[in-house]
Amino acid sequence: MASLKEQVLRRKPVGVMSEETGADAAGGEGAGELRRSIGLFQLTLFGVGATIGTGIFIVLTQAVPVGGPAVILSFVMAGTVAGLTAICYAELASAVPVSGSSYSYAYATLGEGVAIVVAACLLLEYGVSAAAVAVGWSQYLNELLDNLFGFTIPENFAQAPEQGGIFNVPAVILIVLCMFLLLRGASESAKVNAIMVMIKLGVLALFIVLGVSGWDSDNLSDFAPAGVNGITSAAGIIFFSYIGLDAVSTAGEEVKNPRKNLPLAIIFALLIVTGVYILVTVVAVAAQPAAEFKGQEAGLSAILEDVTGSSWPATVLAAGAVISIFSVTLVVIYGQTRILFAMGRDGMIQSLFHKLNPRTQTPVASTVIVAVVISLLAGVLPIDFLAEMTSIGTLVAFLVVSIGVMVLRQKQPDLPRGFKVPLYPLVPIASIGGCIWIIQDLRTVTITVFLIWSSVALLWYFFYGRHHSALNRLEQAPEGTP
Repeated sequence: MASLKEQVLRRKPVGVMSEETGADAAGGEGAGELRRSIGLFQLTLFGVGATIGTGIFIVLTQAVPVGGPAVILSFVMAGTVAGLTAICYAELASAVPVSGSSYSYAYATLGEGVAIVVAACLLLEYGVSAAAVAVGWSQYLNELLDNLFGFTIPENFAQAPEQGGIFNVPAVILIVLCMFLLLRGASESAKVNAIMVMIKLGVLALFIVLGVSGWDSDNLSDFAPAGVNGITSAAGIIFFSYIGLDAVSTAGEEVKNPRKNLPLAIIFALLIVTGVYILVTVVAVAAQPAAEFKGQEAGLSAILEDVTGSSWPATVLAAGAVISIFSVTLVVIYGQTRILFAMGRDGMIQSLFHKLNPRTQTPVASTVIVAVVISLLAGVLPIDFLAEMTSIGTLVAFLVVSIGVMVLRQKQPDLPRGFKVPLYPLVPIASIGGCIWIIQDLRTVTITVFLIWSSVALLWYFFYGRHHSALNRLEQAPEGTP
């Protein structure tokens, strides 16, 4: 019988993970439990779809009052931290091309105890962020309906109880639509997501093209009114607009040629997202005085209305936001079901989450359960509370991935890798430093909730996970048992 310390530190061999998922099987398709049907283009748009959401539509109203026009540099700074982490993700995704994202990476590098805490972080990040963006969808849907048809969904059925409503019905409808699409299969979901991502990139491109005609250099004259502190504080606010790049790695078992396509998709998604964010920000701060951003609703729409003298841009941008948020919700729910799938296979949670529909190759029970839980969160909780709870889980997952790269380099230097972090070990160390820098700026209540949530995860592991773990069953099996 392994001691508690040995159980907490036991690692799942990378070779076992690759064999389970058919990562290196000839042709790839059909070799593992899930069908490998997602190509590089669709996978890249998974990352873009999960990242470009409500963030760019609303974050400038929060960040520009803090950093001024120098918020452009804040986006570069936040993108650099996210980029360092994305590069670490790219190496681990190419070495451990399985579902489960940083949960699986932690299991392979830091052991079962850390893996269960990371899994809890991911479930918090994905579940809560899906609920938060669904609440945001309700707001933009009402704006679009008002612009197009002159009516809105009654507040009682479009707001959480704390915001004066009874139940947020549009948010729940969005989650149910995503659930039905995901139940049809990963390939179908990836195709629909790709279409939605192209539409929202087109809407943001429209903002850039029209907005640049309102360029006024005077708006950039007082470039950094709060100095370096303002730039770094704004970067902390902006960083969470980059959350979602890790969604690419949750698709590890459904990607064709995963050792090559996973790292490429992560890097391509990062470049597209950063480029779009910076272009939109440059145009926005040059077209409108910094003082006008504070408390501004539908900021990008307001800028275009002022520049063009017409109200139609607000309608186009509201439509873009509705499509954008649908795309984010779809990918985030998908990612959460695949993390639960990997945990169910490992015995960390009930095997129900690991069961697949034989025809569609999708985890039906897991998808329905996730949709029900997220619907309840989105229906009754306000967006501010939900958004706060997303941040800490993401950063801890990023931190673990950066550490995992260094651990795996030491433990298994000869492991096949489709991509290697350049300037090693400077990049993972810088990524760790960036994550810690942002974590220490978080509110005390956020850190407290994280510690409580992590404690609950460890209690679950102590009473359930360590006994039902597939590795534990293997250790306890009589010698010679296959």
